Amino acid sequence: MTKLTSHVLDAVAGQSAVGIRVALYAVYPDNDRELVFEARSDEEGRIAQEVAVSNQSDAAEYELVFYGYEYLVAKHGLEHVNQNMQTSVVRFTMASREQRYHIPLVLSPHSYTVWWSE
Repeated sequence: MTKLTSHVLDAVAGQSAVGIRVALYAVYPDNDRELVFEARSDEEGRIAQEVAVSNQSDAAEYELVFYGYEYLVAKHGLEHVNQNMQTSVVRFTMASREQRYHIPLVLSPHSYTVWWSE
């Protein structure tokens, strides 16, 4: 099975984003989406989920959705800041069934940074 991991960092607090909601969707060629999993980051701001990825899958892409606004309101009371950016979405492919994919994210009220790490 493929393993998808992430480490979410809270730039406001300067620490890991504990309890942020994260969801993975399979995105099909007709743009239909299917929820693969939904999780919350652990006490270190990390998620680690096994994903059944088939080389023959119709899902060409995946979307990893970080619910940043919801987290920033709950943790820091920032409901007045940037209500237009509710989520951070990273779209990518997972070509290998045996590989680990790691997608870290740094979250702040007005921006986010993401990078690809193996």
